[in-house]
Amino acid sequence: QVQLVESGGELVQPGGSLRLSCAASGSISSIYAMGWYRQAPGKQRELVAALSSGRRTNYADSVTDRFTISRDNTKNTVYLQMNSLKPEDTAVYYCNTKGFLYGGSRFDSWGQGTQVTVSS
Repeated sequence: QVQLVESGGELVQPGGSLRLSCAASGSISSIYAMGWYRQAPGKQRELVAALSSGRRTNYADSVTDRFTISRDNTKNTVYLQMNSLKPEDTAVYYCNTKGFLYGGSRFDSWGQGTQVTVSS
């Protein structure tokens, strides 16, 4: 069993910054991918940024050069630094983590979501 706890979402003005955090806990042996997705009202969930164990990153075109994903392996925590926020970034942001549990089974877990609202 893996639990993901997200934090950092709030109301921010256009042009502002936020940092989201997602901490994974449980019987985790290793993590090979961590990422952030978002879902705006009436839209499908979409990938925002992903980070693999090989430090490869992948960003949605709409957030490139504004958002940065990073990871603290010692804390099993992934961060999303969001700068120059726009109203269209408003969404519920979800953390996703993939890896292996002790015993060898895979896991693919989602956080509960954190609301980011960009508005003046």
